[in-house]
Amino acid sequence: MAFVSQEDKKNLSPAIKAVLKKYGMKGTIAVRHHSTLVVNIKSGDLDILGAWKKAALASNRNDFYDPSDVERLNHVIKATHIDVNTYWIDDSYADQKVVAFLNELKAAMEGPEFFNNDDSMTDYFHRSHYIDINIGQWNKPYVCNKEVATFEPVELKVYEAETA
Repeated sequence: MAFVSQEDKKNLSPAIKAVLKKYGMKGTIAVRHHSTLVVNIKSGDLDILGAWKKAALASNRNDFYDPSDVERLNHVIKATHIDVNTYWIDDSYADQKVVAFLNELKAAMEGPEFFNNDDSMTDYFHRSHYIDINIGQWNKPYVCNKEVATFEPVELKVYEAETA
C-alpha cells in the first residue's frame, strides 16, 4: 500500500528544491491523503504550457472536420494549468528543456527508496508512493516569466462533397 509521510516529504524536499532552483521554477511540496507526494509549480522560466500545447497540436492532423476535435483543441489552446502525466513526459512536450526538467523532478520526487511493484493485470498495486506534478491550478494559473508561445484558435473546415 502506498504511503508517504511528512518525514518522507522532509527527506525528499532538498532534492526537489534543487531541481526547481536549477531550472528557475517556483513551487510547493505537499502530501495528499498520506499516499501521494504533490509538487505544484506556480511560476518559472520554462514555458511548460506552450511546450504541451505545441506537442498536442502537432500530434493532430491539419484538417478538422469533426466539431469535437475543434472543441478539444481549442480547450487545449486556452489551458492555463495542467496535470502532468508522469508516464508520458517524453511524448507530451515539444521542448526538450521542459522534458529534462520534468524527468529530473519526477526522479527527485520518487527518491532513492522508491519502488513500484504494480501489476494491473491482477489488480495488484504495491508501490512506495504516488507522485503528482501540477503546472498551475484551476484558480491560480501558471505564470511564465519568459516570453510565451501564442496559438491561434482552430477553426472547423467544411467538407464539400464533389458532385458528379
